[in-house]
This record gives sequence, structure tokens and C-alpha cells, in this order.
Amino acid sequence: MSEKANIGVVGMAVMGSNLARNLAHHGNTVAVFNRSYGRTETLMNEHGTEGKFIPAKTIEEFVASLSVPRTAIIMVKAGAPTEAMINALADAMEPGDIIIDGGNTYFKDTIRREKEIRARGLHFVGCGISGGEEGALNGPSMMPGGTAESWKTLGPILESIAAKAPEDGAPCVTHIGENGAGHFVKMVHNGIEYADMQLISESYDLLRRGLGLSPSEIGDIFAEWNKGELDSYLVEITEEVLHHTDAKTGKPFLDIVVDHAGMKGTGTWTVQTALSLAVPVTGIAEAVFARGLSSRSEQRKEAAAKTLPGVASHIEVGSDPASRKAFIEDVRRALYASKIIAYAQGFDEITEGAKEYGWDINLGDVARIWRAGCIIRAKFLNRISDAYDSGKMTSSLVFDPYFTDSLGKAQDSWRRVVSDAALGGVPVPAFSSSLAYYDGLRSDRLPAALIQGQRDFFGAHTYGRVDEPGVFHTLWGEEGRKEIKEDDSAVYNA
Repeated sequence: MSEKANIGVVGMAVMGSNLARNLAHHGNTVAVFNRSYGRTETLMNEHGTEGKFIPAKTIEEFVASLSVPRTAIIMVKAGAPTEAMINALADAMEPGDIIIDGGNTYFKDTIRREKEIRARGLHFVGCGISGGEEGALNGPSMMPGGTAESWKTLGPILESIAAKAPEDGAPCVTHIGENGAGHFVKMVHNGIEYADMQLISESYDLLRRGLGLSPSEIGDIFAEWNKGELDSYLVEITEEVLHHTDAKTGKPFLDIVVDHAGMKGTGTWTVQTALSLAVPVTGIAEAVFARGLSSRSEQRKEAAAKTLPGVASHIEVGSDPASRKAFIEDVRRALYASKIIAYAQGFDEITEGAKEYGWDINLGDVARIWRAGCIIRAKFLNRISDAYDSGKMTSSLVFDPYFTDSLGKAQDSWRRVVSDAALGGVPVPAFSSSLAYYDGLRSDRLPAALIQGQRDFFGAHTYGRVDEPGVFHTLWGEEGRKEIKEDDSAVYNA
């Protein structure tokens, strides 16, 4: 009897082929299939000696090459191609087999698909995978959802290929929760990624406009920052991008790149979902909107042509070394404080999502599996996992003593940076929205009381009182403006 594969990969584009190679490198026997066999042939010709592969030309041949329970990871384009492949596999598989969607799929689609596949007797796992092409090959961070039963089979396989945290060697993968939980957490991961990238970009812009530094000089500053509490993958690669010179022109790479930032949808999903859950993710939202504004090229050209009124986009910093050094430190502290807010808001969204969809998500485990392999991997994720593991967390990360202290130390710098940017006409939407969120959270009273009054006036939407329980409505058009409780029939008869 020929050897069977313990895992299969469908889709031999770069991500799928790299993941298949990673699996083979770690002792797995891997069945591989692509709709067009040419890509499977390329994998076998170029990398077939790296481990045990079983190539297949048809879905039926692919499924037949898998050991029971048959386990297959789909790595094809999200949307209709993924849907078609899920159905094709389900038709060829038997009850108890496992289908894994490893793409960037909207979590509600995963919830729907899991229900449909479960009705056919199979397991369906939505698995978020972060780390890009390099991570797929050398060790990604993975966020699988699905049943606990499927995790018994899948867990050891994914643990074999996951990135290992540098602190303790733990694999950066865990069972997130049922059905769509894995893709939900991956969605929020990407939302935090949007905010982090925007904050780093705003820091670069502040240093360039405020100090007149070249990209390479700013790269030196980021290299220094990466040695401390800002130590992270995104800061590390930012240094490299800033130091890069365009071979064709000899100019700094950043100066020849069009300033239109694209997006594939996960950041938008994060914001839309947060709105539906009534969770303020202001930093993530501003990062999404900033990318949108960057792509409004015609409007920006018109604004430049018509010279919209305002101050020149420039921040005044003293020319003496001490003032310049102080400004750099202010930006660093503002960046760290704003990053804390982005992560706090992201974890708040995961918390509320778990409540809404009935998932039991361990937030400490989520922080742990983000320590390596993924795009937002950062040194301070250890602090986040410690906070959730302490058993003392009440709600937001900002209330953990470490983060409360960090925000307190950064607060003056944060405020100076936001105010300097506003006075200098330099847009810092993620910095300023993060600070506004922090101040809103600290406020004993917010102006929402006035909004409630307005809503009750024009729509009888009612309000609560601070001095007694109940729901109230004021008859605004009546003499004396009579106030009544909502359960009084006069509310509905007025």
C-alpha cells in the first residue's frame, strides 16, 4: 500500500507552495494540488527533494492520497474560488474529514460555511495565517477556529510549522474558538496592523517635516527605536525601507513611490464590525480613512491647485541639538502611547466579538501567538499576555499597571506632538484620534448628555437620569415641558 499524506495543501501559488514546503520540512507528508497542474509540477521540480510530497492531478486523486481523517488546507483566492474549492473537497471527502480555509476570509462567511459543512458531517476550520510569504515558509502565526475535535488532529501539524516565540520557544498557534473565531481574530490582527503602520508613517512624516531629515537619517532613528520598547517587526522593516535607495534614480526609495496606499478589505471589516458591536476602534478607523484619503488623487490635486487656506505644512523645531533631540523623543513616546491604544481597542473588539458570537477566546493566548511570525509581532506583546494572565484585568488594557504607567509617562510628549502637528498643518489622524480616545476614557462627564437631550427632543428616544433609575422622556412641545417615564402611556399618546 502506498504511503498516505497526513496533510494536504490546495493552491500552489506562492503562499500555498511555501506552506506546503514548510510542512514537508517538519516531517509531514504533504499532498499537493492545484487546479492547473503546471504549478504543482513547478513545486515538484524546484522543491520536490525538500521533503515528502504526493502530487495530485485531480481532486479525487488528492483526497485519495490523504490518511484518515483527511485534512486539507485551502490556499486559494478568497471569495468565489475558495467557495468552489470548499464544495469540491466536501463532495469528495467523507464524514469526519477536515477542511481548512487558510485565506483572509470574512468571519461571517466562515460561520456560514462551518454550519453548512458540519451539516454534511465534516469539520470546517477557518484559520487566519499571518506572516506573508516568508512566514508561510519559515513559520507563520496561525489563528485556527473550528471544533475541539478537529484541533486534536490539526493542532500537532500546525504546531510543527508555526513560528516559535523567541522568549520561550512556544509555537505561535492556538485553538482560538469555534467556527469563525479564528478568522475574526485574524481580522482584528490586520486592523491593528493598519493602525500600527499609519502611526509609524505619521512618525516619519513628523520627523521629516519637523526636522528636515532625509529618509536615511530617519531610518537611523527607527533603528535606535527598535532597540527599546518599540522593538517590533514593523519598526524593523521601516528602518530598511527608509534606508533603501532607488537603483534607477539614486533617490531615496520613498521619494519615487506614489503616495497612494492600497488595502484589501480586512481593515475595513474590522471597523465595520466594531461599529456593529459598538466598540470604538478610533485609531484603526483613522488608519483606514487615511488610506482612503491617500487614494483620492483628483481631490488632492484640486486642493493643491486651488490652494486651500491654511498654514504651511511645517513644524517649528529649534535648530539647537537639544530641541531636536527632545522632538525626536516626543515623537517616540507619542508613537508608543498610540500603539498601546491601538492594541487596547483591538483586544476590546475581540472581547465583544467573543460575547456576541459565543466564543471562549483566551486573550493571553492571542497575545502569545502574535509574538513571532505575524506582521504585528512586537516585544511588548509579552506585557499584554502578562496583563491578561494576571487575572486582574477588568476591561481595557490601559488599566493594567504597566500600560497605565507607560501612558502617563508618554502623555506630555503625546500632547505636544498632536498640538505641534495641528498648529503646523501636518495631518496626524491616528495620533490625534488615539489621544482623543484616551481623554474620552478619562473624562468624568462626556457631552453625550447633550446628544441624548437632542435625540429625545426630535425623536422621543428617551434618556436616563443620574439621580434615579428608569427611562425618561420630556414632552418638549408642551407647556412646562412635562417629564414622564417611558412606561407612561402618555409617551405614546402625546
